Amino acid sequence: MLEWGSILIENAKIMDKLTITQPDDWHLHVRTGKILNTVIAHTARQFGRAIIMPNLKPPVVTVEQALSYRQEILDALPTGSNFQPLMTLYLTGNTSVEEIKKVADSEFVHGFKLYPAGATTNSDAGVANIEAAYPLLAAMEKYRVPLLIHGEVTDAEHDIFDREKIFVDSQLSQITQQFPELRVVLEHVTTQDAVQFVESASSNVAATITPQHLLFNRNAMLVGGIKPHFYCLPILKREQHRQALVTAATSGNPKFFLGTDSAPHLTHLKENSCGCAGCYSAHAAVELYAQAFEQANALDKLEGFASFHGADFYGLPRNSATVTLQKQPWQVPASYGEADLSITPLLAGEQLQWQLI
Repeated sequence: MLEWGSILIENAKIMDKLTITQPDDWHLHVRTGKILNTVIAHTARQFGRAIIMPNLKPPVVTVEQALSYRQEILDALPTGSNFQPLMTLYLTGNTSVEEIKKVADSEFVHGFKLYPAGATTNSDAGVANIEAAYPLLAAMEKYRVPLLIHGEVTDAEHDIFDREKIFVDSQLSQITQQFPELRVVLEHVTTQDAVQFVESASSNVAATITPQHLLFNRNAMLVGGIKPHFYCLPILKREQHRQALVTAATSGNPKFFLGTDSAPHLTHLKENSCGCAGCYSAHAAVELYAQAFEQANALDKLEGFASFHGADFYGLPRNSATVTLQKQPWQVPASYGEADLSITPLLAGEQLQWQLI
């Protein structure tokens, strides 16, 4: 008799087509202007909705600004697209309780993003002292407005590979204790420590996981020369952490769901002496996740992770449309966009086994 794991392996070998409920991306950067117009079609062809990050220059800090940004995204969509951007606001020291009330009443704005100051791209306006923002978190708890967190400390004395764990231990644990009814999404988790925290927390705490953190460990970025297109924040970690993320994503636990953190940076800004942090994965997001789930013999868990868990956490209806993936190898283009708008995608020039049809 074959063991269950062997059966999954055999099934994975013969599966060449997979249809799932249309997924959503619960963590996405699309920028603005010409870059937005270059990348938005990639997301729209796969996803029904996406949580849009507010870290523009200047950041999106009011409902009015978010609605204007939403309209810019809608105007950039391909003709006939039904994609819906779900907007967020950038939490700052100047955010008011009145603005939190506006978010709670808005049909189109779905939360606040907390960036510790200096944690990642365009985070200079972020929160320098989280405890000083506690009155705002209390208001978000009261009005049931989700808090989306980039979970890293930024103090110079802390090793970059430890910053997520330290944040979880020293700050996120305090936030969830102080505000037990606050709905929290720990974005782009990268460590076993963060996974264990989310698993043990209440149902108000969830997490997104990116394709690059499921597929790669830090060797991908550092071995054989520094590879800037694998550089993202939080940074890729050790193999034991990647394995913990795969286990969480494929477990069926509704606390974990898809969030690409796809971040378009122009190639010349990635390939320089101080390359931008972020991986561009929107060109093949669902295919990359399918590859990770197939490697874990867990394609049967992909639909829940990609299509159900995030919608359920945000209290939104699940999508009614479907998408189909086929086992059909294809080569990722070397770049998207032209000339000074060139963006190098994750796994540029390499072959993927699954293709959205």
